[in-house]
Amino acid sequence: MENGLNIQNLDKLAHLSIKRGVALQKGQNLLITAPIESLPLVRKICEHAYKEGAGIVTPLFTDSDITLSRFKYAPNESFDVAANWLYNGMGEAFDNNTARMAIAGDDPMLLAEMDPEKVSRANKANAIAYKPARERITEFKINWNIISWPGKAWAKRVFPDVSEQDAIKKLGDAIFHASRVSSDDPVAEWDNHNKNLREKTDWLNAMNFDSLHYDGPGTSLEIGLADDHDWMGGASESQNGIICNPNIPSEEVFTTPHALKVNGKVCSTKPLSYQGTLIEDIQVEFKDGKIIDARSSKGENVLLKVLDSDEGSRRLGEVALVPHSSPISQLGITFYNTLFDENAASHIALGQCYSKCFKSKKNLTTDEIKSRGGNSSMIHIDWMIGSGKINVNGKDQNGNLVPIFKQGEWCN
Repeated sequence: MENGLNIQNLDKLAHLSIKRGVALQKGQNLLITAPIESLPLVRKICEHAYKEGAGIVTPLFTDSDITLSRFKYAPNESFDVAANWLYNGMGEAFDNNTARMAIAGDDPMLLAEMDPEKVSRANKANAIAYKPARERITEFKINWNIISWPGKAWAKRVFPDVSEQDAIKKLGDAIFHASRVSSDDPVAEWDNHNKNLREKTDWLNAMNFDSLHYDGPGTSLEIGLADDHDWMGGASESQNGIICNPNIPSEEVFTTPHALKVNGKVCSTKPLSYQGTLIEDIQVEFKDGKIIDARSSKGENVLLKVLDSDEGSRRLGEVALVPHSSPISQLGITFYNTLFDENAASHIALGQCYSKCFKSKKNLTTDEIKSRGGNSSMIHIDWMIGSGKINVNGKDQNGNLVPIFKQGEWCN
């Protein structure tokens, strides 16, 4: 056991992340970003990467205490700068076909007690600096993958009423279950899961809906879909020709909404944990694609700051469908982590669109993406709008409404 974790499942998660997650190719380099706590998992990932013939694996670690020391002791001007050189280097690495893996595991509320103005400034500076790396990921130019490690602070946040070791074990077991590595053959399990998700995306692409219509408690929303949009989910082919699973876990199928064609009201069905702040009971109204009114019962100041990040931050960059019966939803756990919570419910994302979600997905220019209705922004923030009480209908090209979800479940 490693901190109470099942070592066999930890090894299977590492193996899955290399074989089906990032789908590392022989001779390909790999860049990993991870919290220092996750070193046992990173070591196993490196082991499996080199067994697959990796060129060189480069891990970059973060530490919560070091992050906090900046907000406690750094001079004021520190919060308007970021490590541009690092992200420029990452962009260069991706241009040279280096694969990308990120391990999530930090306390989602790490900065909750820090000065919100400093947090906001630091986030904005980092978002601007991260652009060279972010663009190559959102454009799916390289194969990439995100998995998770049950960090102790995160574990105690999710399971506050048990000991630290028990919390780590419980969160670890939840991660293993959600990531489908508790089975005897996780790779085969994911091959079958990818097949099922592909059937959903094939149907949605064949229907070629003009818009989606959401109805439920506090929600009456029409989301127009981008011209030439393409539904994706599960395993997808990156621009370098490698088929990978960017997110583990993943229960969603998703596409690009039209940035100018969203109208109506919608409310969140799960809390959004954003940069150390918990934002609850989000309610927004869209007109012609733009949020014209926004409020929340908790974290509203942070929400409003996010919406004013740039010109595209009040518009949608992603719409995703997730059944209420997904394994993550059935766990009944709020993870305070978007990777998991977004796969428990249908969701939308403010900000940057994925340029891969177009039928002509390779090498689209910024102007071409915009002309199809794709949004541009320095942010991409998912929040959950699905539940067992939400119905979704698609409007086809003849104006007919076709049921997609009834009470949170697939109709087809």
